[in-house]
Amino acid sequence: MAGPTKLMGAMVKRKEDPRLVTGTSTYVGDIALPGLGHVAFVRSPHAHARIGGIEVSAARARPGVRLVLTGKDLVGRCAPLPVDAGGSAEGGGGGNGASLGRQHYALSIDRVRYVGEPVAAVVATSEESAIDAATEVLVEWEPLPAVTDVFAAQAPGAPQLFDDAARNVEHTNQIKAGDPDQAFARADRVVRQRMLNQRLSGIPLEPRACLAAPDFTSGGIQVWSTTQAPHVLRKDLAAALDLPQNQIRVIAPEVGGGFGVKFGLYPEDAVLATVAHVHRIPVRWTETRIEHMTGTTHGRDQVTDVEAAVRNDGTIIGLRMHVIANVGAYPIFTFIPDLTLMMGVGVYRVKDVDLRTTCVFTNTTSVAAYRGAGRPEAAYYLERLVDLVATELQLTPEAVRRTNFIPPDAFPYQTPTGQRYDSGEYDRALTKALEVAGYAKLRTEQKVRLEKKDRKLLGVGIACYVEMCGFGPFESATVRVEPSGTVTAFTGTSPHGQGHETTFAQIIADHLGVPFDQIVVRHGDTANTPMGNGTGGSRSLCVGGSAIFGATAKVRDKACQVAAHMLEAAPADVTLVDGRYQVKGVPGRSLTLPEIAARAYSDRLPEGLESGLEATDFFRPPQLVYPFGTHVAVVEVDRETGVVTVKDLFTVDDCGTRISPMLVAGQVHGGLAQGIAQALLEEVVYAADGQLVTGSLMDYAVPRADDLPLFATGETVTTTPFNPLGAKGIGEAATIGSTPAIVNAVVDALRPFGVRHLDMPLRPERVWRAIHG
Repeated sequence: MAGPTKLMGAMVKRKEDPRLVTGTSTYVGDIALPGLGHVAFVRSPHAHARIGGIEVSAARARPGVRLVLTGKDLVGRCAPLPVDAGGSAEGGGGGNGASLGRQHYALSIDRVRYVGEPVAAVVATSEESAIDAATEVLVEWEPLPAVTDVFAAQAPGAPQLFDDAARNVEHTNQIKAGDPDQAFARADRVVRQRMLNQRLSGIPLEPRACLAAPDFTSGGIQVWSTTQAPHVLRKDLAAALDLPQNQIRVIAPEVGGGFGVKFGLYPEDAVLATVAHVHRIPVRWTETRIEHMTGTTHGRDQVTDVEAAVRNDGTIIGLRMHVIANVGAYPIFTFIPDLTLMMGVGVYRVKDVDLRTTCVFTNTTSVAAYRGAGRPEAAYYLERLVDLVATELQLTPEAVRRTNFIPPDAFPYQTPTGQRYDSGEYDRALTKALEVAGYAKLRTEQKVRLEKKDRKLLGVGIACYVEMCGFGPFESATVRVEPSGTVTAFTGTSPHGQGHETTFAQIIADHLGVPFDQIVVRHGDTANTPMGNGTGGSRSLCVGGSAIFGATAKVRDKACQVAAHMLEAAPADVTLVDGRYQVKGVPGRSLTLPEIAARAYSDRLPEGLESGLEATDFFRPPQLVYPFGTHVAVVEVDRETGVVTVKDLFTVDDCGTRISPMLVAGQVHGGLAQGIAQALLEEVVYAADGQLVTGSLMDYAVPRADDLPLFATGETVTTTPFNPLGAKGIGEAATIGSTPAIVNAVVDALRPFGVRHLDMPLRPERVWRAIHG
């Protein structure tokens, strides 16, 4: 058998792609079980209303209908949601905890608080029958006044969503360090701006789906779900149904994208699990796109006041930030605005800070994790603020950044917000990005276009970012060498498009001496994978990959012990070289992994050496890691129409060690698409009465191929000491850096017209009005 090549850092084709591109993968919607029932939900047409009677007799009488459930059918069978303040891969749970007064049944009983909230469920023999029967369920509604604006929600006399949330405030938080008041008192200038970070919808290619069935082996249930964290969903289901966790098996088959919105226990999951457990029938529900827009958690939605105390040379000596966050109708992951505060100084050495959050309930869909989850918001506020400082002081944006960067010799750097940055070379990334972009030539071209009164204005925007990722508390892996010498690995992370099977196989191949194509990586099944915390927060490589590395190292040590016995050498003298286990300095005395595996599973092992060749590792990161980078956006703005065209986007991202460059590039490309979309296109809009205006993809603008340029990606490599791979995250980085770079570029193009700031999304009408205002 030929030895494996050095794969870590190599460009290899993804293991996952053959089955994905040929359509032979299995999704929740592909699974068929005997007697399968289909579920349709009755949802509130009102943003805020009391529920009177619910008449279900007509629906129950329809052909094919097996069950019609209301919230009263769940009492005593399924606990109210959220079930606890549990944890997630984003670093926390349901904010400060969901009080009893802020919970609701999966099918609401007394009151609904957003359009689309489920109040009844129909189970029928076909999806069409269930949908038709759902239209026959009659609900007595008593509409109540609704509120969707965070400021109106805090005003005296505003509709109250919960009795124990005065002024509709879910929670507040403050990070204050140094003496910010003194810093502002002695500043040469104070630069202020209110900024909006609009609400977004996740829009994964595959919407949510769930199939729940009785498990007659355990007496519990099996659940197939489009979840990003199977073990977390199992924990939540166990709490909701009051079942032991070992009576619930959660399987995440192929999952077509997540972006953070497929975390946690949704009402639909709880209803299906209850039906399977109580009525002992299998049932499936697949979300429609309209249901996704109304029922799946949204992201962002912050109004933020930022202030910088600055000296005339551009030094920022003090920072204030007040984030007023719309958390929607129920407390899901309400700690996310607090993550914005934690990253509130970004790449800058500012000691005196006063950062606050006010999280507010409104009659809208709950806001939770969305790609970046709090960190893109922080980078946006800071990078727009730095450009505003540069404009105010008539300095270049790159000069102000360099004046305020945390220098390389300051690492590890303790921020005033409590973060301990592991490593960083921010100026290096900025310098490389400007060189790659041809920054000086762009500025010359910009000047020439203005002088010629060209119809197309040129804008150049810079954004420097740092983010936190690699959340714990742990991740797990099992690596097993089969008797034939092939390898099966199990990971507690659960991919939804990232390519874990490829990256983890690269690590194993190099460190175990097995060909890449003889490694199978399995995931997403709580029955056969070690306990894990799922995929989110850019944690999969730096935490999950470190567990894979740890388990692989344990197996290699065992293989060396077996080989030493076979070669009659000391274990310390056996080493892995070019895929063979050999005695140091004696290449002729060597063994392949299949030869070692055959012996490991035989009865010819020495006394004291256990049979088998596998190991499990739980990697517990000592702290977070902090990738960083610089993005340079080049845009053209049409004076006559306001249309913004992204001409070029240059990125230099530093995610530490890169195991799979192709996958890094894919993550960057996807993140750039989402970041550009927020800057220019996407926005969830509610009317004042709580009706969703952007309730379908006819109304909600997602980017098309011709909205995006060809991306130019670059890198610097600054490793972290806090995991054995030296790796940092890349999954959210491009979303964080690209949005402020685009907005900075558009405002840069409009600066000759006196434009100081524009809020996202920068659609043509908004830009045109700024030009002609």
